[in-house]
Amino acid sequence: MCAENSYPMPLEQHDLDDLRQRLTRVGEMVRNHTLMLLRENSAETLSTIAYETAADKIYAIDSAVEEVLLSTLASELAPAISFALICEGINDEEPLPFPSGCPLESCVARLIIDPIDGTRPLMYNKRSGWWLAGLASNQGEATTLNSIEVAVQVEIPTTRALYADTLWAIRDGGAHGETVNLLDSQRTPFTPRPSNQSTICGGFASFFHPFPGGRDILAAIEEELFLQICGDLATNRSAVFDDQYLSTGGQLYDLMTGRDRLLVDIRGLLFERFKREGRTPSHACHPYDLASTLIAIEAGVIITDGKGRKLDATLDTTSDVSWIGYANQEIRAEVEPLLLPILAREDLL
Repeated sequence: MCAENSYPMPLEQHDLDDLRQRLTRVGEMVRNHTLMLLRENSAETLSTIAYETAADKIYAIDSAVEEVLLSTLASELAPAISFALICEGINDEEPLPFPSGCPLESCVARLIIDPIDGTRPLMYNKRSGWWLAGLASNQGEATTLNSIEVAVQVEIPTTRALYADTLWAIRDGGAHGETVNLLDSQRTPFTPRPSNQSTICGGFASFFHPFPGGRDILAAIEEELFLQICGDLATNRSAVFDDQYLSTGGQLYDLMTGRDRLLVDIRGLLFERFKREGRTPSHACHPYDLASTLIAIEAGVIITDGKGRKLDATLDTTSDVSWIGYANQEIRAEVEPLLLPILAREDLL
């Protein structure tokens, strides 16, 4: 497929649904392997730091899934298409070609994967993590999130779960999902549907600030915005609910299935300000955390960058990305005209 002087078929001429099914099998193999790790090892063992990359800490549970991920990609996806894998903790953060030895420029596609998005809650068996994948036509370093044509996300639940969801999208084909019974493998299809409510008041709406460093600033922005939209405590003491789900894929899932109405992750903008001020930045969202964004968009979720523009980012493992997700256009119209001036005043735009 990558032989010299060969002209491989471009991505759009492949059977994209076949590639989607192959990616789904890879993700579900990772899910099953991770569940085995959770059942057979203690939280203390799985939460040991294996090593650190420029992007994040790699825990023992992350490291343990790498072998099954790479071998399953080689057996399931590589026979159908050549691709360059972009994945945190693998190949020193450089794209890894499949089949092995294929020149990167000859690969038909680029594949960005987060093997476990939400490692921290999952390794303590607290809450589901997610396997995320986005497949794009190979445009070299110019390949971005907006280049992704096929996206898959697979739930990696805790050991107490009976069910797990798998979701996928092919560009312009809508969003799809199915719930898998982990005991008998029975699959029940469903269509992801975001909330149709016209306001964040009375629902879950969150500013994501899970780690130390800037929480006070983000919380103050959040408080001011919600005060303007829903009133003060004398008006409504529980107008908006917060959920710090430590998984971007999980946040997208909650937006596209009607659980959340707003998610604001502007850590990247905040840490740009920190750098200008000579302060140490903390941990922000990266492109691999957003590998499955196409599914949410196809479901009807409106996603912008932190400045209200179309979300985009180079497919890599280190760039900081800010993003805002709205369940629908009415909620965007309610929030964005108030939020952006606050961000500008805080020197975040």
